[in-house]
Amino acid sequence: MTAPTLTKDLTAPATAATGRPPQPAATRRLPAVARSGARRAGRGIWASGAIVLFLLLWELGPTYLATASTRVFLPPLHEVLRALGSLIAKGQLQNHLAASLTRSASGFGIAVVFAVALGLLVAWYRSLDRFLNPLLEVFRNTAALALLPVFTLLLGIGETSKISIVAYAAFFPVLLNTIAGVRTVDPLLVRAARSLGLSNFRLFLKVILPSAVPTIFTGIRMAGTSSILVLIAAEMVGAKAGLGYLIVNAQSSFLIPDMYAGILTVSLLGLLVNYLLVAVERHFSRWRTAVGSQSN
Repeated sequence: MTAPTLTKDLTAPATAATGRPPQPAATRRLPAVARSGARRAGRGIWASGAIVLFLLLWELGPTYLATASTRVFLPPLHEVLRALGSLIAKGQLQNHLAASLTRSASGFGIAVVFAVALGLLVAWYRSLDRFLNPLLEVFRNTAALALLPVFTLLLGIGETSKISIVAYAAFFPVLLNTIAGVRTVDPLLVRAARSLGLSNFRLFLKVILPSAVPTIFTGIRMAGTSSILVLIAAEMVGAKAGLGYLIVNAQSSFLIPDMYAGILTVSLLGLLVNYLLVAVERHFSRWRTAVGSQSN
């Protein structure tokens, strides 16, 4: 008999103070969810604010701030988008994009395979590191574009020279980050794996490579950007198709909106490649998240 009376007495002051009955817990959580959504939306708007301002400046600046002669060489954004749509409608942009992607993906893939393999060996075997390090330092500090005439003279102006220079440019970021990733693996993990009787191959496969994945993918992302930029420069020198050829050909033909459309395509392509590589990195690093959540 006393328990109901006590409950009534405890809830009565709260009801009297607020003037309304207590709300369910789910109802009380709604304002918190709304505030969290508003904060996320605000962060998204703030993060995209610089891009929006840049696009507005590109659209309004040439029209209202630039002189007539400047507008010839810096058309507003809507003219560039119109030229981009025309290139897509004619199928020209797709052809140039396919040519650039084929060359870039081929050179990038070759660089990743050889750089990761060599980086694992160099990081693991100190004698090999001492033997190859001076030569690697010489080539690492030689810009890829400085060797473009050499690649062109030795391999011609065909696909081989372009794929080779892309592979050269993408090789060293992956190599250096692979070496750094292997050398920063926790020694306790290595000793624990050896105590379990793992062979060198299984040690690389089960311990070294997974632990070095985040650092390796940092180099892969840098290499992805480098492969596109170097390829565009190579296509400007000698090519009959590709985004670099589109840009330089539009410039020489005085098709200025087409030139900016090609530049905009290169920027969007680099952004897309970066996002794809980030997604791949998250896929291969899911075990780290799983281990972290279990430890918590």
